[in-house]
Amino acid sequence: MRQARTPRATKLLLIAVLAVTCAAATWYLLAASADDPRAAGAVLLLFTLLFLGRVSAQVAVALYEPAWLPAMSQWNLLSYRYLLPIQLVFLAVMGIVSVAFLRRTDGVLTEPRAGVGAAVVALSGIYAGAMAVRYALRMSRRPGQRWFGGTIPIVFHWVLAAFLLVFGVYNLRAA
Repeated sequence: MRQARTPRATKLLLIAVLAVTCAAATWYLLAASADDPRAAGAVLLLFTLLFLGRVSAQVAVALYEPAWLPAMSQWNLLSYRYLLPIQLVFLAVMGIVSVAFLRRTDGVLTEPRAGVGAAVVALSGIYAGAMAVRYALRMSRRPGQRWFGGTIPIVFHWVLAAFLLVFGVYNLRAA
C-alpha cells in the first residue's frame, strides 16, 4: 500500500491550481467587462479545464497509481464508483455553460438574472467557506499531514466555488 504522503509534484500542482484560480477570479471581478459574456466564458472554461485535470488525474490514480500522485484515499470521501459519474455530470454542465458564454448564445444560460446571480454568489461563498472549515478541521485533526494531506478535494471544491462565483457575478453585473 502506498504512503499517505502527498508527493512534491502534487503539492506544486495544488499550489498552481490555487494560484490560477485566484488570479482568474480576481481578473474577472476587477478587470473584465461586465457586459461581455465571453470574458466570463473564458474564466468558466478555465475552471472547467482545471476540474477536468482533477478528474483525469483521479482516473490515472485508480488505474495506474503513478508515484507523482497520492493514493486514492486522499482524493475523496465518497466511493469512487459513485463519485466519477457525478464528476462527469459536473464537467458536462460546466462545459455547456462555458461554451454558451463563449459563443455569446442568447438563452437561459446567458440571460442575466440579478436574483439568480445573488443566490449563486451567496451559495459560492457558503461553499468556499465550508471548504475552508473542512480544511481547518482536517489540519487540526491530522497535524502530521499539514499542509497538503487530503487537500486535493478541498482545492478542487474551491475551483467549483470559483466557477459559481463567476457565473453569479456575471448575472449580477449584466442584469
